[in-house]
Order: sequence, then structure tokens, then C-alpha cells
Amino acid sequence: MILSDWDIRVYLDKKLLVINPLYEDTVRENGVDLRFGNRFCRFKANGNILDSKLVNVGDFLECSEVGEEGFVINPHEHVLATTLEWVEMPIDLVGLVNLRSTFARLNLFIPPTVIDAGFKGNVTIEVIGGNVPVRVYPLQRFLHIVFLRTSSPVYRPYEGKYQGQVSVTPPKPDNSK
Repeated sequence: MILSDWDIRVYLDKKLLVINPLYEDTVRENGVDLRFGNRFCRFKANGNILDSKLVNVGDFLECSEVGEEGFVINPHEHVLATTLEWVEMPIDLVGLVNLRSTFARLNLFIPPTVIDAGFKGNVTIEVIGGNVPVRVYPLQRFLHIVFLRTSSPVYRPYEGKYQGQVSVTPPKPDNSK
């Protein structure tokens, strides 16, 4: 079941769901809108191989703080962005992340993304450019999160390697075998 604005406000009022800062236009009809933060990272080719087991991204990411001049996402470029908001998910909700339609109409994309029950942190999201450069700005509402209630509270809330992430968090090695 998708939560309505009424249900979302109840979760927020009871502090079961935390979104900070919370703006007047954050809660929408059937979800919430989150804003760009001011940090973006772009991948740069350097002739080396990015190893998915080692995740040596320091050699491949170029990160910058962005002000009112905004940030240009180049054609077909994959960048990492962060939300301004800190999110704390309760153990009975999952968030499905979508790009707001305005940004999709600007020729941007994001891959399917889920915010797990129990997650806490800023949301790092990959944004993919279309066939024209697009300038985006901190504080723009760009993501829409739809909340689904699980059939029961999850037995094992999220405690993964991205728990508590602040700002853009690059990929971390998977320690599982």
C-alpha cells in the first residue's frame, strides 16, 4: 500500500519517519520531494580499471561543492548527487525513489533505487544525463519518494555499509563472500 500525504504526516508527527530539513512543500499527495544538496561527484576516466571488489573510486571521482552557479550534468554522464535532507526510515516503510517528472522532461534519468526500512542518512543518488547538458541547482526538488508499508515490521532493519552516510557517499567494497 502506498502512503498518502495524511499517513506520511502521521509518521512525521510521531517522529517514526524523519526528514530534516522539512519544507512546507516536501510532503506531496502520495510521497515526499527531496532537494539537491550542494555536493556532486563526476566519474572521470583515467586509463585505469575501476575494480568492483576493491572499489578504488578515489582515482575516478572528482567531487565539488556547488553554489548558486549550479552543476552541469553533461550528455550521457553519470554523476553522484546527494539530497539536502537527512532521512530516517522506520522499520515498516520502504521508499521507492523516482526522479520528479520535471527533471525527466529535462532529459535526465536515475536508476531504480530503494531506500530500505531502517536506513538513516542523506540519500546518494546517481543521475544520468541525456543527450544535452543540463544545469541543476542546490535546493531544487528533484526526487520523489513513494512510501510502501511492509506487511510487518522488518526483522532485520538496514544496518549496511551506507548507514549514516553524510553528503555524497561513493561506493564501498562489498565485504560479503
